[in-house]
Amino acid sequence: MNTVELIIINANILTLDKQNKRARSLAVKDGRISGIWPENRPPTSEVNVTSSTEVIDLAGATLLPGFIDTHNHILSYGLMKDKVNCSTPPNRAIADIVELIDCYVKKASKGAWIEGYGYDDTLLEDHRHPTRDDLDKVSPNHPVFIRHISGHLGVANSQALQLANLTDDSSDPKGGHLGRDSNGRLNGVLYEPNAMKLVRKHIPEPTKEQMVSALGSASKDYLAQGITTNSDANAGANFGLKEIEAHIEAAVQGVNPMHTRLMVSYDNLKEGQLFGGYSAERLNQELEERSKGRVKLDSAKFFQDGSIQGMTGALRKPYNNEPSITGNLIHDQGTFQEDILALHKRGFRITTHGNGDRAIGSILDAYEYALTKHPTVDHRHRIEHLQTATTEDLDRMKNLQVAGSFFINHVYYWGDRHERLYLGPDRARRISPLKDAIDRDLLFTLHSDCPVTPISPLFSVWVAVNRITREGRVLGPEQRCDVITALKSMTIYGAILNFDEQNSGSIEVGKRADFTVLEEDPTNIDPKDIKDIKVLSTFIDGLPVYGQQKIATT
Repeated sequence: MNTVELIIINANILTLDKQNKRARSLAVKDGRISGIWPENRPPTSEVNVTSSTEVIDLAGATLLPGFIDTHNHILSYGLMKDKVNCSTPPNRAIADIVELIDCYVKKASKGAWIEGYGYDDTLLEDHRHPTRDDLDKVSPNHPVFIRHISGHLGVANSQALQLANLTDDSSDPKGGHLGRDSNGRLNGVLYEPNAMKLVRKHIPEPTKEQMVSALGSASKDYLAQGITTNSDANAGANFGLKEIEAHIEAAVQGVNPMHTRLMVSYDNLKEGQLFGGYSAERLNQELEERSKGRVKLDSAKFFQDGSIQGMTGALRKPYNNEPSITGNLIHDQGTFQEDILALHKRGFRITTHGNGDRAIGSILDAYEYALTKHPTVDHRHRIEHLQTATTEDLDRMKNLQVAGSFFINHVYYWGDRHERLYLGPDRARRISPLKDAIDRDLLFTLHSDCPVTPISPLFSVWVAVNRITREGRVLGPEQRCDVITALKSMTIYGAILNFDEQNSGSIEVGKRADFTVLEEDPTNIDPKDIKDIKVLSTFIDGLPVYGQQKIATT
């Protein structure tokens, strides 16, 4: 007879295992699932309930494996929470953003930086980017930098440009460019990280303690959405080793109880840099040892293009609204392939950002090059976002056994504008082509890319199943996904992508007791209501980390 620490009874359990079995009760011992039963309570002959055993009655609520978000930027999100919210809504025009910045300027100490986030030029009434001149009106003496919602653009005022030594004669950085007006004068708009960092490197860095605090604050929001395993998608890109240290410290202190995975920025893995001499095995071992197993290496992270809505995503055919623009590849193909081959040989799984179909083709060329030069079984290299992947691209992914993670929320947040502006009707209806991926039996996940869109696995599932846009239309109904597959893409498929399917992703004996408890069953309601289901509780390793007061203990 098994002595257990936790028993969950009267539950509607969706195991999301290979057979999609359902159950009604389960038991947990030492942080792992020790038994699952179809009855409302475990048979008394199979479990030993002691005075220290906690019994939770879910009264019919639905229990799923904990959600796995395989691509977001939790540290950036946490650090952003106290900065100027330039989003639309609530801001309708550039004047609203400028007014907000003015409020921050009036409270700021002399010369302090003012930072903002989330503006979207296509939703503003002005239908343009803010410029240095707009920001200078209220902040002639404070440097200002605000980020575009895509994360691939930003705007600096004159004071910030001056601190960065950027003038009208400055050249464009490789992999990005400086915005200019019709007279060739810098207008303050900075395209892609290589341009933004020219200004951002002059912004005072947060301390490691501030980063740990930010991770703690952000993790509370993630736990409230049922997330139990989370991947930071570009660790070390902004603040180097200090970011990695902050993740480890947040895990050790318990302020971030989620299982954490890090996509380490490629810049930190180059020869002569932080982890230049490391194999993937050595880096992962250090992360695990220092975090007591809470932080693991996910991959080496590359970018090969930018954002469709920023018109920096690399397309094979021109943008619908700008026939002279096809976007840009960040890396020269020859150098890109050699860099990927080198990391592939060092044992790193490779993750590469690709929105435009030309970038996706470039990434696949590089992966094929590496795999031809150094064949490897079960590499699980990844492409992130895959917004405009063609059927030919997906066929190549299948042949090369390359996995994908779809930024499905694009359909809701930008689908209407992709159709009208950037891609036109035919290409827009195929963004995030889940059904084509399913038909090819590709391994894929969904992700939020938070803070680009709000963190919410159920919202991503809702978008995948319905493909409803912000304006209430269905975009590309033939690419919709069934509910069970969408749920698996946020659970067991994520575990497989993480090389962790033996420990997480489904409700099975021996796996970690990582659960989310939902008020309703997403497979048994109108699919249009999935995004509104309430998360009642979240468990990690059998311990409640969110919402314990919302469920009944006996």
